[in-house]
Amino acid sequence: MSCGRRFRVNEEGVPPSGPGAAKELTFSLDDLPDVREFAAVQARSQGMREDAVGDFVVALNEVATNAVTHGASEARLRLWGDRDGLVVDVHDEGRVWRPESPPGRVAPPENATSGMGLWVARRLSTDIYVETGSNGTTVTMRFSV
Repeated sequence: MSCGRRFRVNEEGVPPSGPGAAKELTFSLDDLPDVREFAAVQARSQGMREDAVGDFVVALNEVATNAVTHGASEARLRLWGDRDGLVVDVHDEGRVWRPESPPGRVAPPENATSGMGLWVARRLSTDIYVETGSNGTTVTMRFSV
């Protein structure tokens, strides 16, 4: 597992458009059960093995929950497949976040009750990239299918 290298989504660095393009969903905290269901259906439709769908949904749920609890009241999920696997990004337009180091690289303390989301997502995804700035935060993850 690589931890945090940036990968190219396509030549423009954005999800594909046209037939088979990214599936998109805007959501809030109350919509998280629908986000999980939507993501599982999409992962299966992209060919993800059934035994991998659970880990995928856990990683996505952690990132989506962070987006609507720490970022903004609404967030956007985009999901698409490419020749290397399944890519998903979650974007919120929340406040500027300036982490001191790449987020999710260090395991939380043993008795932690929060602060585990990006660490869990990093462990369960093939690759993860966090971009944050004045337009909000986008977490992009790649998964094998």
